[in-house]
Amino acid sequence: MGFKENLLKKIEINRLSDQVRASWKPADPPGRIDKEAMKALLDMTPLTYRRERDLDLYCEADTAEKQRILVFDNELKLYHTTIEDVAMRKSPTVKEMVSIRNAIKILSDKDVVVSMKTDTLAWVQNQLIDGLDLSYEDADIDALARDGRESLRNAYTDGIVEVMTLFGELLGYTKAPKVFQLPHTHIWGGVDRTGAAAERIAPAIVYSLVRNTLNLLNGPINAKDPDDLRKLQQVAAGNDKADIEGEAVFDALRDKVSKERPDTFTSNFTL
Repeated sequence: MGFKENLLKKIEINRLSDQVRASWKPADPPGRIDKEAMKALLDMTPLTYRRERDLDLYCEADTAEKQRILVFDNELKLYHTTIEDVAMRKSPTVKEMVSIRNAIKILSDKDVVVSMKTDTLAWVQNQLIDGLDLSYEDADIDALARDGRESLRNAYTDGIVEVMTLFGELLGYTKAPKVFQLPHTHIWGGVDRTGAAAERIAPAIVYSLVRNTLNLLNGPINAKDPDDLRKLQQVAAGNDKADIEGEAVFDALRDKVSKERPDTFTSNFTL
């Protein structure tokens, strides 16, 4: 796959990971894993699926040797042991339970558990992203800007949103928080929630779905400043000028990536 496809895959990996992570947040009742999203992640890995007793396992290899084995349930434990040992600990038979040695293992698996829940999720996420080639050349960024210009010229909303999502990943921009959002408008930017200052966004990139216009405000735009918010609204409505307008927004983003130019993009999660 090329750079654009790999970057889109990284975004999808992070999206699915965030979805699974969010499913654990409720404390009462206990959160249950989003199995659909987690399975989508596991299906991207080279791990081998195996059904053992009543367990869904994802293994490094289909052998009797010690290896990393992920048990696909709400605990999402990652073991370093044998498939047979995991089966005995997680789903023991009556015959196995009468053994004192086995009973000790069943009661405590700390000796073979590498991680669980969000730590295991982070391991899977990290493995997937580390396997992507996210290096790029100037031509790759030029191609992104060109796709954005053509999408805006043709009023192709999905194309504009995709290109903005890719530039957002490269530059650390996100969708604007709720306080900045406007009807029928996409807003992205660099969000600042640090310090004593109110929530701010800089720059703010504003795409009107109704008018098919794209604008960039250098900002910062302060969530608690009525004049800043009014400026954002007027630009979105086409009643005020932005710092950069139209197709030139994609050129500005291209130049910003080229100037900052990180060589690759890696996961923020480690185990």
